[in-house]
Amino acid sequence: MHCTVPRVYAAVVVTYSAPAEVLDRCLRSIVEAGGIDHIVLVDNGGRAVVAEDLEGAVEVIALDNPGYGAAANRGFAAAADADGIALLNDDVVVQRDWFQPLADRLAAPYVGAVQPMLVGADHGVVTSLGVRLDRFGAGSDIGDGDPVPADRSPSELHIFNGGAVVFDPRFLRVTGGFDESLFLYYEDVDLALRGRQGGRWRYLLVPESVVEHRRGTSTSADTEGTRFHQERNRLWIAFRHGSPGTILGALWLSIRRLRHPPRSVHRRALLAGLAGAPGRLVQRVRAPGTRTARR
Repeated sequence: MHCTVPRVYAAVVVTYSAPAEVLDRCLRSIVEAGGIDHIVLVDNGGRAVVAEDLEGAVEVIALDNPGYGAAANRGFAAAADADGIALLNDDVVVQRDWFQPLADRLAAPYVGAVQPMLVGADHGVVTSLGVRLDRFGAGSDIGDGDPVPADRSPSELHIFNGGAVVFDPRFLRVTGGFDESLFLYYEDVDLALRGRQGGRWRYLLVPESVVEHRRGTSTSADTEGTRFHQERNRLWIAFRHGSPGTILGALWLSIRRLRHPPRSVHRRALLAGLAGAPGRLVQRVRAPGTRTARR
């Protein structure tokens, strides 16, 4: 006789200032699609409203905006007993049968994270098949604006997009989750690169799973704050993970941007990036390599 223990999966949704209808659409899509046993909504602004008919399905954690990474980590801790933890932006809508292909691939040896294909509202155009870094240390979405590919075969991924990704909880425990000092932006890039330092954790893109992503719902209102964190964190990631050439390129791009508005924001970001550089270089030198949980 064989006894099979059912696997339990959780979803963590971090919200800050998304319109009520946007958040409601996201939560309902998760509930209606199935596959998720525990939904944790981390309300990073204390203003989120969960519809009455969803209250029993959603655990709400209210925080005073410690940043996206800290909020996500709090959600991960609340779902630590799950066999897989999905992290979803509040502006995504998961599609029917989205989760099972991801859960199946997450069960492979040393797969720490799996990402679905992110598409636009019309589902005909890709918004992300993962993330790449250029020679200036700037991140961009792979496939952004391209037609949805006909081939839905899974493939290896170097850097996942944190807007929709499913983690093995052991990966999160080994890496410590997101670097909370980043506050906003490049947390996924940093986590993916740190996870690779041990040499064993892998990430997969699973295009069979489709998630609709309408960008910028929570951050578009604060354009200066968005620009500051993007620019500062790009420098910090370059200092911690980049080659000497990438570090020089990242600094050169920040200097060039001083000529363009908003100049004061670019100047503050450059100064903050340089101020944090020693600490990032120390982290780089001291990193012993990520331990890998045994399967």
